Amino acid sequence: MPAQGNKRKSQDVNLENLGLEMGNKPPQALDFEEAVLGALLIEPSVLDEAMEELSPSCFYDPKNRMVFEAIGSLVNEHVSPDLLTVSQKLKALGNLEAVGGAPALVALSQKIGAAAHIEYYIKVLKQKAIQRDLITASFSILKTAYDDSVDVDYLIDSAQSKVFDAIQNSVRTEVQEIGSVIKVAMDDVERMQSQTGLSGVPSGYPSIDKITMGWQPSDLIILAARPSVGKTAFALNIARNAAVEHNMPVAVFSLEMPAIQLAKRLMTSESGLPADKIKGGSKLEPREWEQLEFKLKALSKAPLYVDDTPSLPIMEFRTKVKRLVKSKKVRLVIVDYLQLMQGPPELRGMREQEVAAISRMLKGTAKELNVPIIALSQLSRNAVQRSGSNGKPMLSDLRESGAIEQDADMVLFVHRPDYLGLSETENGKETTQIIIAKHRNGETGEIDMLFKSEQIRFVEMDQTLSSEAMTYASGMNNSAPSAPQGGFDPFAGYSGFPGGDEFSNPGM
Repeated sequence: MPAQGNKRKSQDVNLENLGLEMGNKPPQALDFEEAVLGALLIEPSVLDEAMEELSPSCFYDPKNRMVFEAIGSLVNEHVSPDLLTVSQKLKALGNLEAVGGAPALVALSQKIGAAAHIEYYIKVLKQKAIQRDLITASFSILKTAYDDSVDVDYLIDSAQSKVFDAIQNSVRTEVQEIGSVIKVAMDDVERMQSQTGLSGVPSGYPSIDKITMGWQPSDLIILAARPSVGKTAFALNIARNAAVEHNMPVAVFSLEMPAIQLAKRLMTSESGLPADKIKGGSKLEPREWEQLEFKLKALSKAPLYVDDTPSLPIMEFRTKVKRLVKSKKVRLVIVDYLQLMQGPPELRGMREQEVAAISRMLKGTAKELNVPIIALSQLSRNAVQRSGSNGKPMLSDLRESGAIEQDADMVLFVHRPDYLGLSETENGKETTQIIIAKHRNGETGEIDMLFKSEQIRFVEMDQTLSSEAMTYASGMNNSAPSAPQGGFDPFAGYSGFPGGDEFSNPGM
């Protein structure tokens, strides 16, 4: 408590100076402060309510604040405050003479108002504290706004945060009876029962959606893997599935890769053409150009938004996400990747604390805006060096901060045995596991998938290419009945579907 009081003293000086400049006194109610303190000294019945509602910042007069802090210290030590104990505590803190000695405490005890009015006194003190906090926040915002070196996005988010913090004194969460909470929960269960499908944003992978019921609002999902394993590819597949197949707005913040490279990856997985051709390593045939143009129609119209600002500051990220959620109705946010973001300036050079602050800010943003955020993260080399575990990553492998594991509602790992040279299956170079290692609101598990590196695409094990081809053919017939003669034929050059064999489908 003394620390809070000291912090507040510096603010009071600013308020006094600002008040002199404006010709006004800072909002205060000294009579009410004295009445509350007098009640605390001689009326034990009001102690609990006052200590729950008030903080040292609610007292403008430094002397009154010191008395309240002494009373708070006694309460924390399970000692009943009265004239004698408070006097002794002030003496121990070195503040007795500063408040005017024992006579000042006696004078306070004589200024007590009616105990029945204590609730009103408390309300007045809280209102005055909020007014002072808003003045301090406004003055700080004003000074920062005149500083040309401050980034505007940082200024906007900082201003919002300061005003939000200032009004928190007026927010009070009442204790709720379990019966009323259960009623709300039952209503939610009933609503969920009447719904069909998923309750969150679909991933596009039935095995994952069966466990998660979609990416849930306000969740922070960490998607982690070693470098070059495919976490960016998997994240882009998720973004594409939500935006193209379900028309849900998705925002992707790519701190590592330029937007044009992301676009080429999406073009590769969407068209089914080899990545080498999209990159220009080999030439596209006329038929492949038609295939590319046709398959990209849906992707080009999808509500998918990309920001490739390198080393994006976390405060600027918050501002941009707020804007996207408000203006574009974004339902899912993806960050690639967490360790490349910039944390608060005061934590630069303290890497673990900086990453922890970024993690907390991501979780806070997801909760505040009620959207799921998927943040990609690097893993340490522990999983590669650990023996006897088939190289499978663990939660402790999350790089640079244990706060990531703590803040995350869900942690997924992309595990490629072939990348570690551990696969013994015939198609081992494509076998991948998506490991749900943490799931705060559901079960964990391991999901087997295939990673089509040529197409930069993940598919489920039971998602055969022949069924995909048939689906594609049906889509061609339904969506483009007036295709010109000689146009792209997804099955041109193929004599049939070999039983059980996979083939390279140009429509993938």
